[in-house]
Amino acid sequence: MAAARQPSTTDARERLLEAAVASFAARGFHGTTTRDIAAGAGMSPAALYVHHRSKEELLHQIAREGHLRTLALVEAAVAEGEGPVGQLTRLVEDFVRHHALTHTTARVINYEMAALSPEHLAEIMDLRRRIDAVVRDVIDRGVAAGVLATADPAMTATALLSLGIDVARWYRDDAGWTPEQVAAHYRDLALRMAGAAG
Repeated sequence: MAAARQPSTTDARERLLEAAVASFAARGFHGTTTRDIAAGAGMSPAALYVHHRSKEELLHQIAREGHLRTLALVEAAVAEGEGPVGQLTRLVEDFVRHHALTHTTARVINYEMAALSPEHLAEIMDLRRRIDAVVRDVIDRGVAAGVLATADPAMTATALLSLGIDVARWYRDDAGWTPEQVAAHYRDLALRMAGAAG
């Protein structure tokens, strides 16, 4: 008889991350215990510490991975879009769809950041600045080329990112709109906000 398959280290870490997201979403960071996370992952409380030093480290890993994915997403949108208007179109669609599809994780990341240590928070804020810089650059180039028209490109970029992030606050799988519908609507709003011609 074959021995039962033991979960790999990667499987265990993924289960802990998923359980942490679910627990933080349901109870908040401060209302969640390491026992809650371990139970959600089907593991003993002691097993959590084999993979993570603390629940704050779990939150940091969730936030770091989420922001790195988002940075890669906006950079890819710019690399694959044609000109500032095409880049902004693709960027907003992808950014909003991403926040709808991953609404639970995105909500945890954006509303529990105050629980991060100063060092971890500084790292996440740097990633946010890099995401913001990508969006600002697209809008700046669009204004310089005369294909976008906004009096304050920096504020417009901040507003567009805020709208996209806020999707995670209200979106639910039974919201009545698909992620694609929300992305298309927000794209149209974004192009009007940025003053795209036509």
